[in-house]
Amino acid sequence: MGQILSSFNIRGGDAIVPDLGFDIENAKPSPDEADLYNQLTVLLVQPAPSLLESLKNYRSASDFIRDAIASPTPENEDKAWDAVSPTVDMLRDFYEYASELEENIPRLLSVLCQGDVNKNLEKHQGLTKLFADILDFVFEFDYWKMRNPTLQNDFSYYRRMLQRGRYGRASDESVSDLRSAMLEDDQANRISLFIAYPTPMLKRVIDTSTEFVTKNRLQKSVSDCLAALWSTCYHTVNKKGAQKSSQRPEVSTFFLKVMVVSIILYDHIDSHGAFTKNSPINIKHSVKIIQNNVQVPSAEKSSTSNLMSALRYNSKHLNDDSTPKAIKNVMTA
Repeated sequence: MGQILSSFNIRGGDAIVPDLGFDIENAKPSPDEADLYNQLTVLLVQPAPSLLESLKNYRSASDFIRDAIASPTPENEDKAWDAVSPTVDMLRDFYEYASELEENIPRLLSVLCQGDVNKNLEKHQGLTKLFADILDFVFEFDYWKMRNPTLQNDFSYYRRMLQRGRYGRASDESVSDLRSAMLEDDQANRISLFIAYPTPMLKRVIDTSTEFVTKNRLQKSVSDCLAALWSTCYHTVNKKGAQKSSQRPEVSTFFLKVMVVSIILYDHIDSHGAFTKNSPINIKHSVKIIQNNVQVPSAEKSSTSNLMSALRYNSKHLNDDSTPKAIKNVMTA
C-alpha cells in the first residue's frame, strides 16, 4: 500500500479520492495476525449469517398478543407466551452478539490504530478485511431490524408477563425463584434498551469506538483508519464499475455498505465530522458512486435510498453550520 495515509494530508472535501492500492477484496491474514483474526472470526464473523437468517425469518406474535389482551384466558395467554418465546430467545442472541462487539471492537482497533496506522494497515490486511465484514453485518442487521417494528411490541408483552410473575428460561435448581425472576428482569431491561434504537448494532459500534477513542486518545489514528477504509471501498467499487464484464454486483454492494458505515463512524469519531470542507472524505464522490453502482434489483437492502438514508439519518455533523450548503444539498437530494 506504500504511503497509505500520505494522500490524506491534503484535506479537502472536493479533492480527488486517493487510491491507496489496497486489495481488500482478496486480503488474507498474515501469520502475525492469525491468532487474533481467528478469535475474532469465531466471535464476530461466523455468527453473523445465522443471526441475520433468524431476523429475516422472524414472525410477529401480534395476533396472539392481541387475543390475549382482549380475552386474557389462560389458554390465550399460553398461546401468546409460546409465540413470543422464540423471539425472546432470538433477541437474547442479538444482545449477546452486541456484547461481544463491545468487548472485541477495542481489541481490533488497538491493533489497527495504535502506533503507526500506515504500517498497521499494511501489516494487518486480514484484520482490516475482518473489520469490513463486521461493518457489513452491522448495516444488514439494522436494515432488517427496522423492517420489523413489531419486535419491540413482542418483547414488551414478554416483559409485562415477567412483571406478573411469569418467567421463561429454566433456571438452575440452586437458584431461588425470586433470584431467577430478578436476573430475568434485569436482562430484559438491558435487551429492551438495546432494541429501542432504530439501528442498535450501529449504535453499539459507534458507542464502543467513541469510548475507545476517548480512553486511549486516539481520535486522529482511528479517523485516519476509517478514512483509509472509506477510500479503499470507494476505489474497489469504482474499479469494478469500470470492469463491467467481470463485475460481481454483490461485491460492489458489500463495499458500498462498508463505505457508508465508515463515513458514519468517521463522522462520530472526528471532532469536525465527515462533512466539512476540510474532511478527507469526499462526500460528493461517495454519493455519486452510490447512485451509479447499486444494480441489484433483488438486493432491496442495498438500494440507493437505503444507503443514502443510513448515511443521512445516522450522521452526527451533517446539519452543523460548518457543513457546506452544497454538501447538504447533495445529501438531501
